[in-house]
Amino acid sequence: MAAIFQSLGRTVIAGLVILVVAVLITTGMTSSSFELNQYTVNFIMRWLHVLAGVMWIGLLWYFNFVQIPSMPKIPDEQKPAIGKVIAPTALFWFRYAALATVVTGLLLAHLSGEGYLVGALSLQAAYIKIGLGMWMALIMAANVWFIIWPNQKKALGIVSVEADAKAAAAKMAMMASRFNTMLSIPMLWMMVAQTHGAY
Repeated sequence: MAAIFQSLGRTVIAGLVILVVAVLITTGMTSSSFELNQYTVNFIMRWLHVLAGVMWIGLLWYFNFVQIPSMPKIPDEQKPAIGKVIAPTALFWFRYAALATVVTGLLLAHLSGEGYLVGALSLQAAYIKIGLGMWMALIMAANVWFIIWPNQKKALGIVSVEADAKAAAAKMAMMASRFNTMLSIPMLWMMVAQTHGAY
């Protein structure tokens, strides 16, 4: 058992194996059987969308609720461990989780029926909740790739700049990250409200 948890790859594979076993058990205990149809494809795409979204928003909140507030408390000689090792890795997963969330979300909307994607993006009344959530998520994803990441590269020293530019980039990245944290709250509400009838 310890060998599974000493490797992230083996841990993820074990999670997928447990998922398959759970699906087999639950479909065997109900009158339904697993078949690959449009409903199943939509469900799998929704699951991938939620999985990517959890990683994206989880890392966004990690940065804003843990890393940024903790940095002033860390001794200067220990800060390079954050800036050179932890932050670049977290930012890699952060960027690509944002991209995966957007791609799976757009695919899910496309698979959800004729007119769903266009209806949501054009904020038609039947799709207003999911549409608002999608637009907020698209703004947040653009913010990740075009504001946060370019400024973080400067702040972390991945791209060499003068000290003043480095400090300005760190501030801009932090403000953009806080903007995304703010938008994540109504965005998540709208995403859930569309299919679960919050109001």
